[in-house]
Amino acid sequence: MKVLVIKRDKLGDLLLATPMLAHLKRAIPGLEAHLLANDYNAWVVEGNPDIDRVWVYRRVRSGGRVSIPAAWDRIRQGFALRAQKFDWVIAANGDESPRAIRRGLSVKGKRTVAVCGIASRYPTLSDPLPIDDSLHEVERMLRLLGPLGVPMPAAADAPRYVLPARAAEFATRWLGKSGLKPGGYIVLGLGARRPKKQPSTQQVLNWSAHFKREWELDTVFMWTPGKSDDPLYPGDDATAKLVLDAQAPQIIPHRGPIWEALGLIWNAKTSLFADSGLMHFAAVSPGGVLGFFAETDVSPHPRQWGPRGERASYLEAQKSVQELGDEAVLQAVGRLVAR
Repeated sequence: MKVLVIKRDKLGDLLLATPMLAHLKRAIPGLEAHLLANDYNAWVVEGNPDIDRVWVYRRVRSGGRVSIPAAWDRIRQGFALRAQKFDWVIAANGDESPRAIRRGLSVKGKRTVAVCGIASRYPTLSDPLPIDDSLHEVERMLRLLGPLGVPMPAAADAPRYVLPARAAEFATRWLGKSGLKPGGYIVLGLGARRPKKQPSTQQVLNWSAHFKREWELDTVFMWTPGKSDDPLYPGDDATAKLVLDAQAPQIIPHRGPIWEALGLIWNAKTSLFADSGLMHFAAVSPGGVLGFFAETDVSPHPRQWGPRGERASYLEAQKSVQELGDEAVLQAVGRLVAR
C-alpha cells in the first residue's frame, strides 16, 4: 500500500503529526509512506524513520510576493505525484483546510481522506470526516487513519524529531562562549505574536531572579527576531528590548533563527514558552516545557493544542499571561527542574 500524507502547515503542526505517521507505519506492514511538505517545515521530519519519501514544494506566495518559478515547480511536481498512483491521500489537518483538500484531490489517489464541515463542497472526496474539536490535535490526526482500517491507539506516541546537526553544533559553540553548561540554564521565550500570550517584563525579571537564587540556573532569554509589523512573520524585538534594558546579570539573550533556538532548548534544564511552535519542540526536548495559554475562549485551547511530551505541562490564564501569579509559575517550573 502506498500513502501520501499532506502537511503544509507550520512547524509545530507538522511535529504534532509525527505520532500519526508512526502509528500508520506500525499498523500496516509493508506500507510505503510519503509526505508532502513545504520548504519551510520539511526539515522537521528529516531523519524520521516512519517516512519513506518526503516531497518538498516551494511556496508560490511568501510575504505577499508570488514566485513564478515556484509555480512552475508546483505544476511539475503535481504530475510526478499523480504518477505515483497512491492508494490513499490524507490531507492531515484537524480542521477543514480547503487548500490541503484541493491539493490532495489533485493527486488523484484511489481514495482521499480529509476533515471537512460540509462534505458536499468536495464531491470527489471519497472519505470526508466531520470536524471534532473535542480532541487534541495529535488525536485528530490519528483519527484520519480510520478509513484505512487503522484504529486509534490506546495511547498516542509523543511527537518526535531529530535535532539537526547544525543546531547541536551551534549550541556547543554558543554555550561555550557564554560560559554556560548543558543543564545549567532555563530557556524563557517570548515568540507568541500576541501580547496577551507573553509574560510581562517584570515577570521575566522576577522569574529569572528566582531561577538564579534558588537553583543557580541562568536564563537564556529568546524571542522572535524582527519588528512586530513584519508581514512575513511578526517579531518581538521591541518587547525584548524592555527586558534587556534592565541589564539583569542572570539573563543571557539569544536572538537568532529557529534552528539555533532548538539547540539551546535541547540542552536546557527546562523551558518556558507561550503557546507557539517552539513550545511544542521544547515539550519533546529532554528538559520539557511549561507552556502558557490565555483567553482560550477565543484563542487556541490547551485541550486541543497543549504541549505533548513526558515533561510537558502548562498554565492557563483567563485573559493574559500577565495575570499569572509568580508563585504558581515558579511552583510549576520547580516540578520540572526537580525531575
